[in-house]
Amino acid sequence: MTKLYQPQTLTPQESEELLTTIKARFEKNRKRHPEADWAKVQAKLEASPEKLWSLSEMERTGGEPDLIGSEENGIYSFFDCAAESPKARRSLCYDAEALEARKEFKPESNALDMAAEMGVDILTEEQYRYLQQFGKFDAKTSSWLKTPEAIRKLGGAIFGDLRYDHVFIYHNGAQSYYAARGFRALLKV
Repeated sequence: MTKLYQPQTLTPQESEELLTTIKARFEKNRKRHPEADWAKVQAKLEASPEKLWSLSEMERTGGEPDLIGSEENGIYSFFDCAAESPKARRSLCYDAEALEARKEFKPESNALDMAAEMGVDILTEEQYRYLQQFGKFDAKTSSWLKTPEAIRKLGGAIFGDLRYDHVFIYHNGAQSYYAARGFRALLKV
C-alpha cells in the first residue's frame, strides 16, 4: 500500500536557507533555464509552502534540485540534478508490492512510497531522457523510472543510467535493489 503524502511546511528560517541554496544553484546553472526569471520562480515557491517543503526533501536526500526549462503553462519543473542518483534514496526496491514480495533481506523502503512521502513524482522514461540533455547524470549509478503498468503487472520495473555517453533504459524484477540504484524526482510548482 502506497503511503500518503502528508503536506508539511518549513519554518521561515528553513525556507530562507533553502531558497538561498536553490537560488545559488539556479544562478550557477543558467544553461538549464536560460529564460527563467528567479524573482518569479521564488514568488511561486513562496506561494506554495507545501511544495517548498517537498523541494527541501529533494535537497535533504541529496537530489540537488534545480529548475529545468522555463515556466510552461504557469508551472515550473524542478528535477534532481545531482550527478548520481541521490544517495539517501538508494537501495530501494520499486514499490510496496515488490517490497512485500521479498522473503528476506528486505530494504528499508521502496522508491514509489518514498516519492509519495516527499510529495514528488518519480521520473518517467521521457522525463529522464529530457533531463539527460542538461548534463551527464547517473554515469556510475542508476535510477528507477515510472514503470508502465503492463511491465509492472508482469513483475518488472524499468530503470535508466548513462553509459558510454548514451542513455540506457533497462528492466529488472521490481523487488530487486542495489546500493547504486535510487530514483530521481520531479516537482512541479
